[in-house]
Amino acid sequence: MSVSLHEVIIGTYQQLLPQMDQLITKAEDHCAQTGTSAAELGASALAPDMWGFAKQLDQCAHHSAGAIKCVGEGVFSPAPDPVSADFGAMRSKITDALEVVGAVRPGDLEQIADRDVIFQVGDFSIDFTTSGFLLSFSLPNFYFHCTTAYNILRHNGFEIGKLDFLGKMRTKG
Repeated sequence: MSVSLHEVIIGTYQQLLPQMDQLITKAEDHCAQTGTSAAELGASALAPDMWGFAKQLDQCAHHSAGAIKCVGEGVFSPAPDPVSADFGAMRSKITDALEVVGAVRPGDLEQIADRDVIFQVGDFSIDFTTSGFLLSFSLPNFYFHCTTAYNILRHNGFEIGKLDFLGKMRTKG
């Protein structure tokens, strides 16, 4: 059995992005109940040298929708700073990302799998093919930032579990 880029990449984005939206709802509810500000939670990080919750969610959108846009354009660069810690802004990024990835049709990624993509930061660059970029750079980064956003909430005492992360699995039947 072969697995398509669409199933792996788009399927994963569509599984986890809704979970990030649910985490935003839980964060919003938590802040309302505890009096914690959105800015405080948005800046909350696991370590001093790591990005906070808001930037982690921004990166979830960037490594999904941003990655899809970049494989069409051929260049991917880091997302700009700063990001808003407003829950509406966070939700909008995730919603927009879901729209972008939802517009990709089966077969679209396979048609450009061998197309060149460059990761560019200033004068530094890494050359990829579309499939190499999506599978070895973008998707691992997407998982990392989704997991880190989840872990920031766990670190802050949220009562969430693995099913809050996993979302709708592609089960048999």
